[in-house]
Amino acid sequence: MSTPVHRTSTRQSAAVLASARQRREGNRTGSPSGNSVEHALLRMQSSAGNRATTAAVQRARGADKGKAPENGGASAGAKKKNYRDRIAGLLDRFKKNLEPIDTFIKGVQTPTNAGFTQQAAAAANEGLKHSAAASGTSAASGNLLTEAAGTVVSGMDAYKNMKDLEKHRTGAGHHTAKKKAKTKGTDTVVGAAGSGSYSAAIAKEVTKVQKAADAAVASEASGVASASIGAIKGARAAFRVGGAARKYKKIKELGDPHLVHAGSLARLNESREQANWAAAEAYVALDAYWKHEGEGRLELVSEAVDAAWEAMGEARDAAESLQRAENDVEKLSTVQGYAKKKQLTKIGKETVGGAVGESTKAAAGVVTAVAAGTAGLASNPVGWGLAGAGAGLVFGVTMYKALRAATKRYEEARHPERWAPEGGTPAEAASRGESLKHALKFWKKVSQGERQAMAREIYALAAGPDIPGSGNATAEMRESARALLVALKSGPTNHKLDPEVWADTLNDPAKSAGWIKEITEQLASG
Repeated sequence: MSTPVHRTSTRQSAAVLASARQRREGNRTGSPSGNSVEHALLRMQSSAGNRATTAAVQRARGADKGKAPENGGASAGAKKKNYRDRIAGLLDRFKKNLEPIDTFIKGVQTPTNAGFTQQAAAAANEGLKHSAAASGTSAASGNLLTEAAGTVVSGMDAYKNMKDLEKHRTGAGHHTAKKKAKTKGTDTVVGAAGSGSYSAAIAKEVTKVQKAADAAVASEASGVASASIGAIKGARAAFRVGGAARKYKKIKELGDPHLVHAGSLARLNESREQANWAAAEAYVALDAYWKHEGEGRLELVSEAVDAAWEAMGEARDAAESLQRAENDVEKLSTVQGYAKKKQLTKIGKETVGGAVGESTKAAAGVVTAVAAGTAGLASNPVGWGLAGAGAGLVFGVTMYKALRAATKRYEEARHPERWAPEGGTPAEAASRGESLKHALKFWKKVSQGERQAMAREIYALAAGPDIPGSGNATAEMRESARALLVALKSGPTNHKLDPEVWADTLNDPAKSAGWIKEITEQLASG
């Protein structure tokens, strides 16, 4: 793990030293002192990127330090699997430590470098041009490190899920593993292509630093690579938007639960009213028998008391059935609304940050390649403008995701009772300061949030009578909840099961955890 980091750091340091050498030469030849601000900013960007990357590596090492294997007597296969999981966990933490730096580079440093490069080309300022190239080398190196780490993690996840796919031939485990294997496999391919694009960007900036004669060729190659990977990511985002839109449409076609179950609620309400009337009549009869003075009065009163007691029990049961059905309708309405909201949110994020943002960056790469091929390293405001716009869109979506995740982590620590499972004992609420620290741990996923709570609600409505908390659901309600599972792409076809066998898995307590995990994944997936 340490070797590639040191190589990247060496390249960055070489670029910065070359930049400093060019600045000293510029000062000796009488460069205008007005450019000192630009040079200082570029030096700050390069050094800040180097320090931040080094800190990320140290954090990742520290997170894994001192963890001894916990399978002392395990078999060789188990040890190998544990070793692989530890490596994957370390790489994942390393990547997540780098993601904030990568976001800053893409959203701030790269567009700023583009602006300075444009200014240097327009003013024919060689010192500023090469300082910008040095900062660009540092930025592209940081992007490459993050992309390469993500590619390795995705590849390991794809391999793990392919193994799970062999183990789970059917059911929720099969569908989850199949979907993740496909997604992570695609992430690996796209990440490898992105790493190649960043490598081309590094080569482009290095040729500028070294004043190489083939700088125009390197810029053209970098533009083509950037355009290609931008087009791939944009197309993939468009595909995801289409998937989310289709899922949203299917969920919407289920209809409003209040309207769908209006008939069954009306029948339950009618049964409740009839039971109340029967109870009232039983009490009237009891009152009449109390006033009866004839022979057998006590026997008649005893029978009337039994009838009244039974009628009251039926009235109470009817009222409880109606109340449960109304509560279930509200729950189903809530989870359906949440599922639709998640798909709309996914459509928005993928459209802005993926389809539009990456496509804009692809257009910038095309303009850069054309300009490099026709006019060398001349001024190219259109390409830099498109690149800045694309970076801004991607940066905005990334920051939105980061803030949303931080808010959820804060709520998880500060208000654990809000989304805790029903009937369980929630964790102790953390203080405001501790909750804020937990929110800033961007490498951690939310384990008890709204999505997990909604998944449990859907499963409770769709599961069979053998699952605790699901036995009192009406047949109509259970059918509607299972229709929602089909709309979420968790139906019998997705699980490669017959409908009857699929329904049996919902009523199997041993498979409850797998079902909840499956629903949680599908709520966020397109």
